[in-house]
Amino acid sequence: MTKLSVNINKIATLRNSRGGNTPNLLNVAADIESFGANGITVHPRPDERHIKYQDAYDLKKIITTEYNIEGNPIPKFVEMVLKIKPTQVTLVPDAIDALTSNAGWDTITNQDFLKEVISEFNANGIRTSIFMDADLPLIEAAAKTGANRIELYTEDFASQYALRNKNAIKPYVEAAMFASKIGLGLNAGHDLSLDNIEFFAKEIPNLLEVSIGHALISESLYLGLENVVNMYLYKLNK
Repeated sequence: MTKLSVNINKIATLRNSRGGNTPNLLNVAADIESFGANGITVHPRPDERHIKYQDAYDLKKIITTEYNIEGNPIPKFVEMVLKIKPTQVTLVPDAIDALTSNAGWDTITNQDFLKEVISEFNANGIRTSIFMDADLPLIEAAAKTGANRIELYTEDFASQYALRNKNAIKPYVEAAMFASKIGLGLNAGHDLSLDNIEFFAKEIPNLLEVSIGHALISESLYLGLENVVNMYLYKLNK
């Protein structure tokens, strides 16, 4: 079974646009779980333009499924994760001013840094995942950091699939097979949607989890949040 973790950043963006507490982030997270999602993902950034650091603490109190916190492991982020102890931390090499995640880690250049951070998370019982491009040498280096999983950055697949280029899946299949061979669990995320998720999930072996936010929330405007969560669950495990 491939698990669905719903990224609720966009709910926080909507809330923040008016400065109040509507929609209520905690209520939405609880509802998403009740609709059948297997986890909740947040990606707090230093400018707190969507998920605030306090949100990450507050969500810990109410999430009953898996809790995944994504972000660049700057000191403030590391401190927060160690205090919250989520199910999983996904390390993403975001620039401070990045609009959204736009690249995976260079796990060769950053090997020592990642080893140090991941060792601390692992020692605290937090599952670790590294946001990665479908690049075999970098995936091999990721395994040497002590990470439990990688998350494949799927923007290129999604862009090419929208152009009807199904061959764009091939590097991801190869990366998934290689990750499994060297003992890494596999997650995936970025621009996955109702249009491409069924094909992706069928083609990628040993896919443990997908993290989906922007598309899922956008689709819910037309189809309803509960309906869309269950559409993803159906397509993931069809």
